[in-house]
Amino acid sequence: MPAARSVAINKIDLPGTNVDLVRQDLSKQNILLEEWGGKTIAVPISAKIGTGVDRLLEMILLQSEILELKADPNKPARGVVIESRVEQGRGIVATVLVQKGTLRGGDAFVAGAQSGKVRAMNNERGARVAEAGPSTPVEILGWSGAPQAGDTFAAMADEREAREVAAKRAQLQREQEFRLHKHVTLTDLYSQIQAGSVGELLVVLKGDVDGSVEALEDSMTKLTTEEVKLRVIHRGVGQISESDVLLAAASNAVIIGFHVKPDPKAAELAAKEKVDVRLYEIIYEAVADVKDAMSGLLKPEIRETVSGTAEVRQVFNTTKAGTIAGCKVVSGTIQRSARARLLREGSTVWDGKIDSLRRFKDDVREVASPLECGIGLEGRDDVKVGDLIEAYILEEFARRLS
Repeated sequence: MPAARSVAINKIDLPGTNVDLVRQDLSKQNILLEEWGGKTIAVPISAKIGTGVDRLLEMILLQSEILELKADPNKPARGVVIESRVEQGRGIVATVLVQKGTLRGGDAFVAGAQSGKVRAMNNERGARVAEAGPSTPVEILGWSGAPQAGDTFAAMADEREAREVAAKRAQLQREQEFRLHKHVTLTDLYSQIQAGSVGELLVVLKGDVDGSVEALEDSMTKLTTEEVKLRVIHRGVGQISESDVLLAAASNAVIIGFHVKPDPKAAELAAKEKVDVRLYEIIYEAVADVKDAMSGLLKPEIRETVSGTAEVRQVFNTTKAGTIAGCKVVSGTIQRSARARLLREGSTVWDGKIDSLRRFKDDVREVASPLECGIGLEGRDDVKVGDLIEAYILEEFARRLS
């Protein structure tokens, strides 16, 4: 049975590269290579300096012959969008891999919710070409908007038909997004209250290339936890525009720009609306900053610190102050502002606030070991000789995503 796929192991030009370690990792993903008795071809390459690329092409051609992979060049072109971007002076440029049929200059086409007409086609070397057959990658100009990487590309009979198909897809996309942004019902609200409040960070993503935007979105959405959700409410290719800022302002979202900047009007509007716009050149820096932002949305961790313990030696019942425990501080410090728990035979019988703290007849803020003092517990009159009063302080600490 012929191999079903080929694997390119890239970056072998880097110092310390261990190809065998990559092979082991592939086997853990149930991808067994030919040299290890499997049916998957693996070719170590360096895309930077070209090492192994010729062998990789040979293996792909060999596979295509064994599998008898064929395409009819006489059909209308069909393929997939590899990449899209916005270039100054050229407009929207998308790289398309033609998989079936032949694409020619002037053909109408549709991809995802975008349509257009081929105004120009360039090959991988930037040279103008008149047509592109099966297995041919080309750059296409003439788009109505930037398609997304992975969108299916198809040539149409005319521009009108292409526009109609794109319009229907755009309408369906808007309806799906509307359903995702539905209003919260009382039932949903109650469920959220029962489960505890959930922090949410909303993000608008813009980049120079659709593939980079998609990779950034994937990296960011992996930061989502049960406590903090990250939701990308819009992503696109090109400069950050006024509409992006307005969307972020209305949604209380952060704008992340990757290799792009806001146009002058958008920058002015962002400053006026106080919309947070972050610009990055490296993906991991953007992810790190978003991770920090999400960590700020996490509920703080509550840590308890025992400040002191006092042993009840006598109990005084007063008309004015109620029950007062005459104590000796056996460790640490009892603070008037601290919380306290009453321990009896090792079990907690009360937990609350210290109502009063006295040293002789004077109200004091704290009493340290080994001094004696009088302690009044808020709402607690049942105090016995031999009980322990443990004072503690609760502190909030910011948490970070792991």
